[in-house]
Order: sequence, then C-alpha cells, then structure tokens
Amino acid sequence: MKSLYISEVKKELAKYAECTDERITEKDLAPLPEPVQKFFRHGGYLGKVKMSQAEVQWAEVQFKRSPTTKWMNLTCSQFNSVPEPTRIVYMKSTIGGLFPFEGRDKYQDGQGNMLIKLLKFIPVANAKGKEIDVSALVTVLAECFLVPTYALQDYIAWTAIDSKTAKATITYHNTKVSGLFYFNDNGEFTHFVTDDRYYSEKGTEYKKMKWSAVAGNYLEKNGIRMPTYFKAIWHTEKGDYEYFKGTINAVRPLKIIELR
Repeated sequence: MKSLYISEVKKELAKYAECTDERITEKDLAPLPEPVQKFFRHGGYLGKVKMSQAEVQWAEVQFKRSPTTKWMNLTCSQFNSVPEPTRIVYMKSTIGGLFPFEGRDKYQDGQGNMLIKLLKFIPVANAKGKEIDVSALVTVLAECFLVPTYALQDYIAWTAIDSKTAKATITYHNTKVSGLFYFNDNGEFTHFVTDDRYYSEKGTEYKKMKWSAVAGNYLEKNGIRMPTYFKAIWHTEKGDYEYFKGTINAVRPLKIIELR
C-alpha cells in the first residue's frame, strides 16, 4: 500500500517536474471575494511562490470508524497537486493494537478511491464510483487553504457572500461541488460547510449529508500564518459525528527526489 501511494505520487510529480518561481500578486487576488483576499494578505502569502505540489506533514491524527467506536491513532502521509486537483493520502494503524491495516484515499485524474487492506493483503474496502468521486473532490475543496494556490485556479469559481463568508464551486471532469467558507476578523479560514458530500454507514448505500471541516490554531512559520489543526464532522439526523482530527507540522513543496 505504501508502494502504491508512492507510485501514484510519482506519477503526479513527473507531470509537473519543472520548477516555477511564479509568485502570488495583487493581480491574482483581484477577482477573489473580500474574505479570501484578506486570508492571502493577512496570512503572508503575497509575494510567496505559488506552491503547485505539496506534502502535508501530519503530526498527530485520530480517526473514528463509526459514531460509537473509540478514537484510533493514524500515521498519515498526504500529497496534493494543484494544476489538476489531486489529493493522495496514505494511512496506517492497528485495530485493537493487534491487527495492522493500511489505507489509501485519493482523488486523481477526476476519480476518487478509498482502498483499505488488513494485514497488508486482505481487502476490506475498495470504494469507487460517482459518489466517491464527488466526496473526494469536496475534500480537495475543503482543504484548499492548506495549499492556497488552489484558490487561484480556474476550476474553482468564487462567489462573494459577505465580509466573512465566500462560496466556492469546484468543477473537474464533469463533477461539480460547492461549499461555504467562513473566516474570522483576522482573515483566518475557520470552517467549511457543504451539502454535496455522500455518507454511508456500511459502505453500500450512499446519501448526501451535511458535512463540515474546521481549521484552527494558526501559527506563523517562515512568514506564513497557517492552520495547524483540522477536523471533519458529519452532521447526521442523530447528531454530529466528528470522525477525523489532526495537527499539522508543515505544508511544504515536494520534489520527486525527496519521495521514499
């Protein structure tokens, strides 16, 4: 599973191997809604290089497989590519402290896929199809301010709502999803809400469910203020189901020679 992750990341890195030093300018920000512009300015992104391929370095990650199960610790490696919206994540942990399992969650080439294996060889899940494509693209959108160059791409359309809210719609490979981004007085992105993500209790039947992502604990690193805490929540008929939470050490450019 780790080899699969590496091969998929290498495929994306090879597409855009040429480095660019293009920087974020006021011209890039001009078409954006007020709170999104404020995020870039107050976050220190003006004048910084447009990061097109990045590694999200997760420090601590916890996950709940259902509303009634306990939190489990995960080790995560995450890669994002901007020219074509791409997100690939490798996860590993143990069930009950005894049985190792690995997962690879991705949106690549316009398709989503969640692959999980137990004891390295036993398939547990291999979710794919329209609902997975939609849900995986929503995740790319929700996390776009981790790699803010996403927000400048033509495949994301922005609509101004008010001084602290902006609507974003991402369209790729005939899939379109939308959501609302909320910001605080400091221009920091605080949470994202959408009705375009699919929920499944057992992995067989899917229905659209309100879903949100929350960001916080902004810290300044190398002149940029970035969120270092992120969590995801399903808003079900039975109540809120928070199933993912993690802390981020850094988001940095990734080159093929560094991948192992």
